[in-house]
Amino acid sequence: MAIESTLETFDIASGARRMVFRAPYHFEAPNWSRDGKYFLFNSEGRLYRIGRGGGGEPERIDTWPLYKLNNDHGLSPGGSLIAVSDQSDPDGQSRIHVLHSDGRSARLAIEKAPSYWHSWSPDGLTLAYVAARGGGDLGIYTAPAAGGAERRLTHGPGLDDGPDYSADGQFIYFNSMRSGNMKLWRMRADGSAPEQLTFEDETRDWFPHPSPDGRWIVFVSFGSDVAVADHPPGKNVMLRLMRAAGGAARTIAKLFGGQGTINVPSWSPDGKEFAFVSYRV
Repeated sequence: MAIESTLETFDIASGARRMVFRAPYHFEAPNWSRDGKYFLFNSEGRLYRIGRGGGGEPERIDTWPLYKLNNDHGLSPGGSLIAVSDQSDPDGQSRIHVLHSDGRSARLAIEKAPSYWHSWSPDGLTLAYVAARGGGDLGIYTAPAAGGAERRLTHGPGLDDGPDYSADGQFIYFNSMRSGNMKLWRMRADGSAPEQLTFEDETRDWFPHPSPDGRWIVFVSFGSDVAVADHPPGKNVMLRLMRAAGGAARTIAKLFGGQGTINVPSWSPDGKEFAFVSYRV
């Protein structure tokens, strides 16, 4: 099946979509660099960089010995480090590594598996990620980025996913099926005081990303034809926007995508735009 992938940006004020890069192959999960000059994305187990204006071919970042990266990766608040989720180990399970932004000096940050990175804390000291331990459901964990003991923040049955810190570090936004449907929630950064944010029966809501200015949450919604615990590729989905404090969400774009469209934080540094990937078969 031939796939065409398109990296786009969305301007919050104008509602304009701008194409940055299009290619006749599959790529996923854009991050916007902290200086606003380029994007990162993954394709076929490798990480690539392309300038904000597009043009030319993406530059592959040499992450060896990591060569089976999945679509959970992102730059540290200072932009000098990248956290990646990689499945190069013989058991094929995802583990989290931290490396320099040019790909050098990869080190294992979260040894236990499976673990999937999702967010840096605003001070750059903590990683938030999704993991399964002892054969249980995927839940949300944090651990020091420099290494140390992990802490589980969610404990209920069913899937919790997509943790992303608020700009002030006080909250972690995430998606959870604890209500019986996949909806957005937030909790204190220590895991306390969980609060449901979206409630519609007809959508499955995934991957909330708070803007750097603290005003907005952007996320992706699947239709009710998708299983509650699934976020597959190749679906008609909606990108939606809501106030960070909660309230009604509005649809700002409809596209063919799903898995890989907006899995990871992708806001511009000024909070005026975000990046995403759409697909065409």
